Amino acid sequence: MHPKDISIFDFTYHLPDEKIALHPLDERDASKLLIYKDGIIREDVYSNIHQYLPESSLLIFNNTKVIKARILFTKPTGGVIEIFLLEPYKADYTSTLAATKTCQWKCMIGGASKWKEKMELQIVNLELAVQLVEKLSDAYVVEFIWNDSISFAEILELAGNIPLPPYIKRKADDDDKDRYQTIYAAHDGSVAAPTAGLHFSKNVFENLAAKNIQHDFVTLHVGAGTFKPVKAAKMEAHEMHAEWIDVSITTIENIIVNVNNNIVAVGTTSLRTLESLYWLGVKALLHPSLQQLHITQWEVYEELASEKKIAAKDALIALVSWMKKNNLTKLFTQTQILIAPGYQFKIADAIVTNFHQPQSTLLLLVAAAVGDNWRKIYNYALENDFRFLSYGDGSLLFI
Repeated sequence: MHPKDISIFDFTYHLPDEKIALHPLDERDASKLLIYKDGIIREDVYSNIHQYLPESSLLIFNNTKVIKARILFTKPTGGVIEIFLLEPYKADYTSTLAATKTCQWKCMIGGASKWKEKMELQIVNLELAVQLVEKLSDAYVVEFIWNDSISFAEILELAGNIPLPPYIKRKADDDDKDRYQTIYAAHDGSVAAPTAGLHFSKNVFENLAAKNIQHDFVTLHVGAGTFKPVKAAKMEAHEMHAEWIDVSITTIENIIVNVNNNIVAVGTTSLRTLESLYWLGVKALLHPSLQQLHITQWEVYEELASEKKIAAKDALIALVSWMKKNNLTKLFTQTQILIAPGYQFKIADAIVTNFHQPQSTLLLLVAAAVGDNWRKIYNYALENDFRFLSYGDGSLLFI
């Protein structure tokens, strides 16, 4: 079956509200860990994850950092308008977050109908003004203007709030500033945490190193599209959100060296990045003169499908060669890849991931990795007191 023909209603299950974790556990690595391999389910806790990974495995983490993307403006009448930052508008994250005086963002707006004029927010000695620039099909373009030479990243630290997902039905508190962030977060840009990594503590990394298990990092800034519900009955009518990936040439070379070992993606974003690297490499191998490389939603099932026998190592070597030819030390591009049942994995041998919402593209990705056994896995988790979604427990799934 082509993934276009998949019915999202075949990927649902009943998730009671009480199963959704509203707060993280006191200790990151105390979360429960479901291990699935060769059809067998076991359970443990994250502090012991090293016991289930082969020596010399390579773990790939997403080191994006969550920004305080939710800003509340109170109108003189007392009404509140919420601005949720999605991504910089026609600019990159680095320059936009470093901008002074003004910048533009693509945003969602709560209470947009109440917004009649430019609004201002007083923050200590700082005046922050916002105005609508343009209405897009699925969002708004908003311009931020402030009367100081500080960066917009600093503005967000002063004025923003942690953007907890909509299913965590409470206000963000001081604990969330630390706990809705991985301990290795390095690059500002996400409006949602790469939650599989929230369970990794200093102790876990020490245990992994003692077993000669390596790790490396990619960067994919997680957008609000990760929570975008699939409203179409058939996946053909669903537009997958595009995300920017940022991967160094040294990381790709590290993956090449380890491609025949166990490569474990920590999180769905890391997995999407790894598999996108393969297909970008295929494009570089087939069309070395291309000036830009990116992945669209369906091409791995259509235009590129006949090339699926190209070895992962050959594709990645071609990608490195293409980067060197174009004088690139980092690959910064978009991927819209949809990983769903029928997809054949090229690089990842396993994934560490949380338990996802029914009828979501994240659940489709899990089903692509473990087949119809996703129901067995999720039923086990529901029946054995696993906590679900962003602050919940997680799993190690071997593909």
